[in-house]
Amino acid sequence: MVLLAAVVEVSREVAATRSRKAKVRSLAGLLARLEPAEVRPVTAFLAGELPGGRAGVGWSALSGVDAEPVGEPQLAVGEVAATVDELRATSGAGSARRRSELLRGLLARATRQEQGFLVRLLGGELRQGALEGVLLEAVAAAAEVDGDQVRRAFMLSASLHETTEAALRGGTAALRAFRLRVGRPVRPMLAAPAETLESALAELAHTSVEYKLDGARIQVHRDGGDVQVYTRALREITANVPELVELVRGLDCRSVVLDGETLALADSGRPRPFQETMGRFGARSPRDLVLQPHFFDCLHLDGRDLLDLPLRQRIDALERVAGQHRIPALTEPDPERAAEFADAALARGHEGVVVKALDSAYAAGRRGSAWRKVKPARTLDLVVLAAEWGHGRRRGYLSNLHLGARDPDGGPPLMVGKTFKGLTDELLAWQTAEFPRLRTGEDAGTVQLSPELVVEIELDGVQASTRYPGGVALRFARVLRYRPDKDAGEADPIDAVRAMLPGRSPGSAG
Repeated sequence: MVLLAAVVEVSREVAATRSRKAKVRSLAGLLARLEPAEVRPVTAFLAGELPGGRAGVGWSALSGVDAEPVGEPQLAVGEVAATVDELRATSGAGSARRRSELLRGLLARATRQEQGFLVRLLGGELRQGALEGVLLEAVAAAAEVDGDQVRRAFMLSASLHETTEAALRGGTAALRAFRLRVGRPVRPMLAAPAETLESALAELAHTSVEYKLDGARIQVHRDGGDVQVYTRALREITANVPELVELVRGLDCRSVVLDGETLALADSGRPRPFQETMGRFGARSPRDLVLQPHFFDCLHLDGRDLLDLPLRQRIDALERVAGQHRIPALTEPDPERAAEFADAALARGHEGVVVKALDSAYAAGRRGSAWRKVKPARTLDLVVLAAEWGHGRRRGYLSNLHLGARDPDGGPPLMVGKTFKGLTDELLAWQTAEFPRLRTGEDAGTVQLSPELVVEIELDGVQASTRYPGGVALRFARVLRYRPDKDAGEADPIDAVRAMLPGRSPGSAG
């Protein structure tokens, strides 16, 4: 039986060190001690989440609980998980009083350190999505299995606890048993940035060059008449996009899994603003804004998984089943044709192009060199760490943003700069209304925020700096848009920011 105190101590050790090896060692030591029933809650706690999702406990409920801490650890992980389940199931008349009783009973059995951990966990302030990669390494170390097998199982299952249970219980054989399952989304393959179109074409011998649409990533699954549509973050939005469901249901196949983008077009044929497309994913989305899909990959077709086949074969399958909805693309163009194609993409209002190696497999959940995105604007997806109250015309609004890059070793985001440029009146009003929900503190006019929101920043470049812990600072940064389709674990890492230093290439980040 593992006590919560052991999880709290490992969480503290991981937060206190910058060494990736030390983080993996601490996490692996704990994982190796777990009983089967403890795997699910502990992996969730370590990732800063609750098993099964939020428990319906707000800060008002937490702040109203006063419980004297115990002196010695006694609270087992299983007891915490059971209380969370009971909190989640509590509803109806008298539910507020019952939740308060459950919280008080839980905190009364915790030490002071455990109380602090539980309050942050239940309040949603312990989220550590960027720790995911380190956790997967720790799973491999604890189970003494190959790390690539762990990562592949995780990408196919999209479940940290299922992957951990399989590795600890059945080792390599259990991990290899994971397969793509129609109806269960896989984490999408991602593209790494390229400096120029020429460099991307030179790096990848045989290529497909595709439009990079200014839309939202989708993954569609169909099994017979059943269709599911998922976002980039694997959130199901099927009920909110009936036009996509109808289209996929009409394809000439029995089962299929397609990867692509969707967007809404203006009457001119140019893409409507990204935020309007994302707005269609909500439960109260405007149905008069019609989404159109543009698919670029086929991961499964009629009972056959295609993940490990070369891209050229997956494209053949895509053409057979959904060729009329394929994203605009060229196969093995020469540099001149590729440049003309990229110019056409920009002229139509899209972001640029993606260059893909035709001999590459689908690396689910990975940002590798087989896909390279080429955009004329230099952009980064960064985490909002804080915001300052504005002055002058912006008085009364939360304005100047503090921006952080993801720490690939699982630590907190590393601040790389500030900006208030690009913030429209609409965004200022939205920030001022939304940020208090994420507030963790305030000092000298700066509101500190839980690092959850991702914002896309355009910039001229970066420069070396001793002012910020990452050693780099943004130059002439401005806000392009918020990215509700991404969580903090998908923000650009500090290595990507450092790679923008003059004289550095994307592959030279250290």
